[in-house]
Amino acid sequence: MSSSNSAKKRRARVQGGWAAPSNVRSDRDKPKAPIGPAWLGKNVDQPVERKFVYEKPEEDNRVIPPEKTISKPGVYDISTEPSGVSRLRYFPVFIDPEEASAIYDTLYHELPWRQRTDVKKTGESFLQPRLTAWYGDVPYSYSGLTHDSCPQWHPTLLMLKDRLEEVTGIHFNSMLANLYRDGHDSVAWHSDDELCLGPEPTIASLSFGDTRNFELRKKPPPEEHGDFTYMEHIKVPLIHGSLLLMEGASQADWQHRIPREYHDKEPRINLTFRITYPE
Repeated sequence: MSSSNSAKKRRARVQGGWAAPSNVRSDRDKPKAPIGPAWLGKNVDQPVERKFVYEKPEEDNRVIPPEKTISKPGVYDISTEPSGVSRLRYFPVFIDPEEASAIYDTLYHELPWRQRTDVKKTGESFLQPRLTAWYGDVPYSYSGLTHDSCPQWHPTLLMLKDRLEEVTGIHFNSMLANLYRDGHDSVAWHSDDELCLGPEPTIASLSFGDTRNFELRKKPPPEEHGDFTYMEHIKVPLIHGSLLLMEGASQADWQHRIPREYHDKEPRINLTFRITYPE
């Protein structure tokens, strides 16, 4: 019995030795895939999903400077730039009220007032919203119009010119007078920077009649592209008999105007003395 079983086991071992190998393989026996460069990846040629996030533009945190008012007598350096110092000198009571009233009456009735035609930068012509008169040894041209020379000065103007020259030491040879008939008359933003006035002109401005606000604004740097929003503004209420001197770079770096007003105003006469050179 034992010999028979032994024979069967031997046959089984012999038969098992010729049996086909098993199809079951261990994972560790599998060949490993080679590690290729990144550009062989499946998604390399596919567009990458991009998310665009809206970013609010940076806000302009600049503050609009408050308007300054000059009403007291004094010397005011309103700016200092490479072009120089811009200076105002204000004398509220340069001429006492009684004399100023007499001067006003004389000028109002005796100067050759005219309403002239001005020209805009676009070439369009319009009537100036004020009356003017010019006295000087040479003509004066601005904004497309020309005032002819008028060397025969009115005696009252000569008296005022002499008084100004005594105070300032400047010998003025010309004067532009403006008559603002009411609050609707005005003069737009401008600078007295014509070549015939020379560099750094001094303008002496005398006022007679009702008070009007004289406004100045600083010219913007080139990067502002003509935007005056963040530039300094100054207001000077010019009263009866007052004198305002604009000196230094005030024409190069600032503009000025007499704005229109929307309530009743009596007439005002403004005399602006200056030195004018032949062109």
